Amino acid sequence: MAKIGFIGTGIMGKPMAQNLQKAGHTLFLSQHHGPAPADLLEAGAIALDSPRDVAQEAEFIIVMVPDTPQVDDVLFRKDGVIEGVGAGKVVIDMSSISPSATKAFAEKIKATGAAYLDAPVSGGEVGAKAATLSIMVGGCPNAFERALPLFQTMGKNITRVGGNGDGQTAKVANQIIVALNIQAVAEALLFASKNGADPAKVREALMGGFAGSKILEVHGERMIKGTFDPGFRISLHQKDLNLALSGARELGLNLPNTANAQQVFSTCAALGGSNWDHSALIKGLEHMANFSIREE
Repeated sequence: MAKIGFIGTGIMGKPMAQNLQKAGHTLFLSQHHGPAPADLLEAGAIALDSPRDVAQEAEFIIVMVPDTPQVDDVLFRKDGVIEGVGAGKVVIDMSSISPSATKAFAEKIKATGAAYLDAPVSGGEVGAKAATLSIMVGGCPNAFERALPLFQTMGKNITRVGGNGDGQTAKVANQIIVALNIQAVAEALLFASKNGADPAKVREALMGGFAGSKILEVHGERMIKGTFDPGFRISLHQKDLNLALSGARELGLNLPNTANAQQVFSTCAALGGSNWDHSALIKGLEHMANFSIREE
């Protein structure tokens, strides 16, 4: 069993940490931003004062925080991870952040003798709890093989995409596809309902055909029922699409549908919905149409 530092026990991180704990691994948690979750501590996790302390104790250091600045802080603050790592240790960033920043972070960590993997995930809170996450990994093959048993405890579809930064690039691509699919389902259900059809029955009819998808199944039901508790917050999906659009500008690419989905998310945010689940994108479309598919 491994000694694992886990920094970031939020909506996604906590169930991921719990699955590692259930598999028999020893967890070290940093309390630099507040107390560690009591249930993790009761199950045997060890709370320490700083990311540096966690890195000193652990063989693998997993980071699962919201965005690039938070990863930067955890790794490179005065008492950060970089002060506690060295040869034989593996830093694994499972956050969804900038691919270009990831490459820079990796070089700094590798200069200490430690290995670095970027390993963002897809599957949401449901996948985190069920240990069925898709995990997209960038980094050297040896570090990947060492970390693979940990990934297999948290997920099912685990792919080493390439070198450092490639895991994050794959995650950004994932978030483009997810956003555009959510928008497609939302527009279809809005069209059907405005035209007088029962959106629940339309969804049922479409599930068995070529339009069927996990998003139609799960998020389509959320849209119809109006259950928009996260899940995966709109603000986080906006962050991911910002990474896509800024990366596209650097590459000289035009991603018009991604930009459009971001605008609809921005409408939701303007309505006070930054913390809604991303399936609530339909509320932005409903606002623009002055029509709801639900009785509200």
